[in-house]
Amino acid sequence: MAEKTKILIIGGTGLNIGKLLVEASANSGHPTYVLVRESTVSDPVKGEILENFKNLGVKLLNGDINNHESLVKAIKQVDVVICAVGLMQMADQVKIISAIKEAGNIKRFFPSEFGIDADSAYEISVEPAKSVVFGVKNQVRRAIEAEGIPYTYVSCHYFAGWFFPSLLQPGATTPPRDKVIILGDGNVKGVYNKEVDIATYTIRAVDDPRTLNKILHVRPPKNIVSFNEVVAIWEKLIGKTLEKTYIPEEQILKDIQELPFPDSVFLSLNHLHFVKGDHFNFEIKPSFGVEASKLYPDVKYTTVEEILTQFV
Repeated sequence: MAEKTKILIIGGTGLNIGKLLVEASANSGHPTYVLVRESTVSDPVKGEILENFKNLGVKLLNGDINNHESLVKAIKQVDVVICAVGLMQMADQVKIISAIKEAGNIKRFFPSEFGIDADSAYEISVEPAKSVVFGVKNQVRRAIEAEGIPYTYVSCHYFAGWFFPSLLQPGATTPPRDKVIILGDGNVKGVYNKEVDIATYTIRAVDDPRTLNKILHVRPPKNIVSFNEVVAIWEKLIGKTLEKTYIPEEQILKDIQELPFPDSVFLSLNHLHFVKGDHFNFEIKPSFGVEASKLYPDVKYTTVEEILTQFV
């Protein structure tokens, strides 16, 4: 039996998606490696995560995205590199691209995307997200393609853990029970995915020739809903009708201009998602993309209603 693909995850201790990618890789039987900085080892919170990784059989490799020699050394030990660095390190992925090129052995690179599709979003987004998020992601994409590195870009749209705990209500830590503020008219469709499902789909794509040099869109049919539909599901679950306040686009754009960084980035992302409808301004053409729930129908993804039920 052939040995399973060796996977290196950079940004593997990140709480949003990195940690889940490591766990999904290890649980799928892949020899799994995580690039670890010295400062991470001494961090008490991250240290606990690393201990859990060790218990799963994950190998920790000392290295740093800013240390070319350590990057190349780590990359030479694996077949696939998955990057899950955060927003402020997105541009640094050119250093990973350089190391992958020098190593010369990587069969697939998954850059840190895990959100709204950068190419389609760039044209309709507003600043600062246009430059800070999508401009940078597109620069990374073009660098990968220019170097001829095999890739898969994962476009999973909105993280469930970012939206559902508060439904974006200011200062809230649980979904509202009396009043709800809705961005735009509430009718624009969006896609929401539980982070563990995103990790599962990503690892499934690692060896799949159908995802090679393609965008893997994660659009499970039951998770394609509008803000109004999310609120309606929540109202059904709690048995109560909420008082609704709708924020028009003009006000959202004004607020983006007035908010400090990075709050302005997040609101400009929400403007794209809830007002412009970033997820459905294009169709997934076979020439550039595939859809995860169609490729892997055996994966039981978590539906929007199931996600909301945990907050009842």
